[in-house]
Amino acid sequence: QALLVESGGNLVQAGGALRLSCVAAGFFFRSYAMSWYRQAPGKERELVAPITSHSGSATTYADSVKGRFTISRDNDKNTVTLQMTSLKPEDTAVYYCHAQSPTGDPSLRYWGQGTQVTVSS
Repeated sequence: QALLVESGGNLVQAGGALRLSCVAAGFFFRSYAMSWYRQAPGKERELVAPITSHSGSATTYADSVKGRFTISRDNDKNTVTLQMTSLKPEDTAVYYCHAQSPTGDPSLRYWGQGTQVTVSS
């Protein structure tokens, strides 16, 4: 059974930094594209940063986080990380880890339970 467990969310002041981690189990991690999403209260879930499978050579970022957030993966540890710096109050949200199989099969996509990030002004 596939499982994604996020950690690292916290309350932080504006301008601060946090490091989110997502540990995966139950599927062949290195072959899956991984992503971080977030959902703020009253808003739709939005894609923050995806990273390609295997070497993770390709990453992209939402315009709102570009230059401040960095996504990376460690296939030996089945972990994907989101390093967040220069945090702003508008970054406040529940952050979710997502895994998508290389086939694109919608039944082979997984979500974590989320971790809360709160940025105070």
